[in-house]
Amino acid sequence: MPIGRAHTVAMTGLDGRLVEIEADIGRGLPGMHIVGLPDTTLNEARDRVRAALHNSGHRWPVGRTTLALSPADLPKIGSHYDLGLACAILASASIIPATPAWHRTAVIGELALDGRIRPVRGVLPAVTTARSSDCDAVIVPSSSLDEAALVPGITVRGAKSLNEVISWCNGDDILQRPGAPANPPPPQYPDLADVAGQDDARFAVEVAAAGAHPLLLQGAPGTGKTMLAHRLPGILPPLEPEEALEVTAIHSLLGEIPAGGTLVGSPPFVAPHHTATAASLIGGGAGIARPGAVSRAHRGVLFLDECAELPPRVLDTLRTPLEEGEVRISRRGGVARYPARFLLVLAANPCACAPRYEADCTCTPTTLRRYRSRLSGPLLDRIDLGARMWPVPTGHRSRSQEPPESSHQVRQRVQAARAAARQRWKHLGCATNSEVPGPALRAHAAPGPQALASLDTAMRHGLLSARGADRALRVAWTIADLEGATAPSRAHVDQALAYRIHHLR
Repeated sequence: MPIGRAHTVAMTGLDGRLVEIEADIGRGLPGMHIVGLPDTTLNEARDRVRAALHNSGHRWPVGRTTLALSPADLPKIGSHYDLGLACAILASASIIPATPAWHRTAVIGELALDGRIRPVRGVLPAVTTARSSDCDAVIVPSSSLDEAALVPGITVRGAKSLNEVISWCNGDDILQRPGAPANPPPPQYPDLADVAGQDDARFAVEVAAAGAHPLLLQGAPGTGKTMLAHRLPGILPPLEPEEALEVTAIHSLLGEIPAGGTLVGSPPFVAPHHTATAASLIGGGAGIARPGAVSRAHRGVLFLDECAELPPRVLDTLRTPLEEGEVRISRRGGVARYPARFLLVLAANPCACAPRYEADCTCTPTTLRRYRSRLSGPLLDRIDLGARMWPVPTGHRSRSQEPPESSHQVRQRVQAARAAARQRWKHLGCATNSEVPGPALRAHAAPGPQALASLDTAMRHGLLSARGADRALRVAWTIADLEGATAPSRAHVDQALAYRIHHLR
């Protein structure tokens, strides 16, 4: 019999490679042998593929069936290879014709024992890989068709069963076509107008949203730290099309695609519990390295409430993603890379006993020092903004002359500031001020000597590191953008320094 061929995709993180499956039916005892670094899940596919072929009305080939997956040095993990394995066997038996169109088609799906095609995770990034590998078409499970159709520039078809794929390969246009893309429902966020008082913290949140700057909120229980953080996504602009596709690809790997296969058009908000582990934050797991909370919050907000309750070693795992904007997880089969450019918001009580008023604190100096040391110096050096929140008297709320600004009003300023930053840094490929590399910031966008005088003074007195000076300068640019200024003034730099030095004391 001729060698049958089919194509599918191997994923490592969000990076994928096209995999060619070759089937050879030769002499020997009947059996199915898979070569090319298959994992346990793929070895179990032998029984699924055999049962699916039999229950779809096709005879199992007589002889030794060898299936080779290339590149042979790339580990193959997952059940989405099932459909490709079955199609390669059918192509070897000439049930699927070896046409040029078939050789430019990739197939993705898990087989049920009766021949139905089950959905799998990661369809969207797999289709993106097939498109970049010059495939003309991709066949996916029908339940994943809307998700696959989010990728432009490639033909996608949905199949319910193995027999439907066979019919399509033989000229019967039976596979499901994607319908009109559905619009994602508008996100519902609580309004910033609900937060009374706290002007400094409100402005810190606005600056953080405009420049994607990491933020630390400190205050006694009940001062509104969590309330303010949960309103931050409501002042962020919607995602750009490229950003939305990248965020949706991460959700696809996690099996969290919204109903109807719609794009994730709004910035995600992820709030892990304070008992979260390092693996749940950064990502990991046996076999396939799954994205963690930092990648789920990509282009959105990662909120860690009661952050001082997390072990320091867990918090310190955030240092690399904050600096580099991505996570690299090493496994035996390679390195999985996930984007992790998020807006970090930390909330903490001022001390372990957390009294309503600071004068009621019962912590000893040792207890206070131990509590505050949970946030390490290197992590705090990567926090651009710090704001202290105080209890707001009830009378202040009732006597307020002007109502607090709504999320809509603040979002308009944030969008204008982000548009100015995107235009300024477009030659660097940066969307926000926080992404700009330090050398580029100092070489091409440094304010005048008068504006930089405060930075020089703070560095001479040991209040700022070189990294801290760059971060303060980025915040100054964001404050200038919010006010519509063409460059930061000394007042903008002083304000950025005040927000930065606050949490380092």
